[in-house]
Amino acid sequence: MITRKANAAWHGGLKEGKGEVSLGSGAFTGQYSFNSRFENGKGTNPEELIAAAHAGCFSMAFSAGLEKEGFKPNRVSTSASVTVEKVGEGFEITKIKLDTEADIPGIDEEAFQKHAKAAKENCPVSKVLSAAEITLSAKLVS
Repeated sequence: MITRKANAAWHGGLKEGKGEVSLGSGAFTGQYSFNSRFENGKGTNPEELIAAAHAGCFSMAFSAGLEKEGFKPNRVSTSASVTVEKVGEGFEITKIKLDTEADIPGIDEEAFQKHAKAAKENCPVSKVLSAAEITLSAKLVS
């Protein structure tokens, strides 16, 4: 079993406060605030970090599934867009859109789409985020 860790600290009230997040590996440390989360302020936010985690997990899962079937990807590039909406009295992540482009020699479109769909359904981050609507747009490029 592997356990990963991250840390966050928040200082002050909701709107005027500010915080820092850091990854346990030391690979990233960043600031976040009300403005960076709910407006267009400088800094990161939890949803952006979730999008990065989902894009990375999907790309690796897609590559692993393809390799298992004898296809060796040259490149899998994925972006994830996480939508936060006000629902009732609070906010929820309601949608996640995955956009991927991949260069995979020797694969046809049908097999490509089948493996992309399987990766979307089976990557660990997709599974944990399944309360949100997750959509996928997959494009085969060379």
